Order: sequence, then structure tokens, then C-alpha cells
Amino acid sequence: MGLIIALNKGRIFKECLPLLAACDIAPDEDPDASRKLIFETRTGGHQIIIARSADVPTYVEHGVADIGITGKDTILEYGGAMGFYEMLDLGIGKCRMMTAGPVGVPEPAGVLRVATKFINITKDYYRQQGRQVSLIKLSGAMEIAPLLNLSDTIVDIVDTGNTLVANGLEARATICDISTRLIVNRASMKTKFDEVNGLISQLESVVAS
Repeated sequence: MGLIIALNKGRIFKECLPLLAACDIAPDEDPDASRKLIFETRTGGHQIIIARSADVPTYVEHGVADIGITGKDTILEYGGAMGFYEMLDLGIGKCRMMTAGPVGVPEPAGVLRVATKFINITKDYYRQQGRQVSLIKLSGAMEIAPLLNLSDTIVDIVDTGNTLVANGLEARATICDISTRLIVNRASMKTKFDEVNGLISQLESVVAS
């Protein structure tokens, strides 16, 4: 049996398909024309699972997928028992995890109110800073939280920074750099060693070129 590969739906999925195609792994149907979430491949007997970003590490850790491709932010936020290895930076989907707040408005001296969907990353960051914070979990549109006086600052992924500017915010501290990573289930690393390492080697060559 081939490899089972879980891919982050959305932008990462679209950017990963050409990389996998260069390794002769391609879905047997056009994903854009189908509502299926599990695809067979044209060659190699592999399977491709299209999943929400937060579910990719779960699938890989529990052995549902041998390999997962998702953002570094998702891996950091996942935490958990980490039943997988992070093996390769694919060099796509590059951005930064940053703090941001209203332009020209200093942070308060007391407890800092922080809006984010990255609770674990934010908690770890401010713990290392020795800063006391009150975390407010939001699922999206973090930029409006300071405008509505819901938070003093936000922690979010920043690409161009245009959305921040449009909402009167400025990027401040960089927490970490983000890009798309390949992770491998620990058991699969042993039981499918040749196939896993073969794909990693192929992807390394594709990324390098």
C-alpha cells in the first residue's frame, strides 16, 4: 500500500499539488470539480486526504495519515503528544506570527488583553516575556478587536500587513516565522521507511530547484 498524505485545505493545498505532481503524486480527479475529501492517486497507490489545518497533525499523530503537510503555526498550536516528526520545510506559504496593535497607542502597563486564535502560541510567547495577559479567543477578523476595545493587542499571522494598515494597526514583535512543513507519523517512519524517505528526498530536490 502507498502513502496516505493529509493536506491542509485552501492555499497550502493548491501550492502543494504542483510539488507533489513533480514527485509523480497527483489526485485521480480534479479536486476543484469534486466534493470528495479523499482521493486516490494516478500512480503509486497513494491516497490524498484534504483536511482542515488543525486536523492534519491529529490525523498524522493517530496514524490515519502517514504524512501531513501543514503550516508551522498549526504545528506549534497543536502541541499535544507530538506523535510525529517534522521533517521538511517546503518553503511555501511564508509569513510571520506577530503581535499588532493600534498605531501610536502604547500597550498598558497592567494586564494585557490579547485577542487571537493561536492561544497556545500566544500563551507561550507572553510567558517567556514574563508578561501577564488575558487571552481572548477569536476565530477570525482579529484586526477589529482593538477597534471595538475588546483587546489591547492581537496575535495573528501577517503576510503583507495590508489588512493591519487598513484597520489602523501596526505590526510590532515577531513571534516566529511561518512556512509549510512536512510531518511524518512516528510508526510510519519505521514501517514505510523507504517510501517516506523516498518522497522526502524527491520533495527536497523539487524545493531546491
